[in-house]
Amino acid sequence: MSELASPPAPEGASRARLDELLSRIIDHPEQRVQISEEIERDFTQRRAVMVLDMSGFSRTTQVHGIVSFLLMIHQMRFLAVPTIEACGGTMVKAEADNLYCLFERVEQAVAASREIMRQLATVNVLLPATRRLYASIGIGFGDLLVLGAHDLFGDEVNLASKLGEDVAQGGMILLTEAARRQLDPAVVTLEERASISGLTLVYHALA
Repeated sequence: MSELASPPAPEGASRARLDELLSRIIDHPEQRVQISEEIERDFTQRRAVMVLDMSGFSRTTQVHGIVSFLLMIHQMRFLAVPTIEACGGTMVKAEADNLYCLFERVEQAVAASREIMRQLATVNVLLPATRRLYASIGIGFGDLLVLGAHDLFGDEVNLASKLGEDVAQGGMILLTEAARRQLDPAVVTLEERASISGLTLVYHALA
């Protein structure tokens, strides 16, 4: 069962301040431990992270050109962002065909993911087969370094990204072990394993 997340990061948790602190480590290596602790204290948030990856980039670009795929990305964001916000989440950044979003609780990320998949299935009925929108999603949970509303870093971000981009097929919602532990045991998931870069990754697929 999920517990409440930590409070939002201070207003000073910006990229400019992080860069300043990292530069101080370079200039004053003897202060590395102290400054590292300051970074972790001021930038760390315990959050659920959702990484949405659109499927079919290469195929669509080869057949219809880059403008067509950019249009599909725009359509995806137009559909997904209001759903993410309605479920209590925030889209932190968009990179190419990926969306990186934060939630206080894993339940919220799961609810948003399911609703996005439902909406995509509805929209795709009206779209030509070559222009349908598909997504795969990875969800993680843990202590993340969050730079205001601009960027985020952490092991669970990396794992959620790998699940969403490299492991999941279109329409799948996968959770890290840490994210799964935050859900009620009654939520049905299937435990799976995948080998990525020589490492065995245990994850859970929403049924």
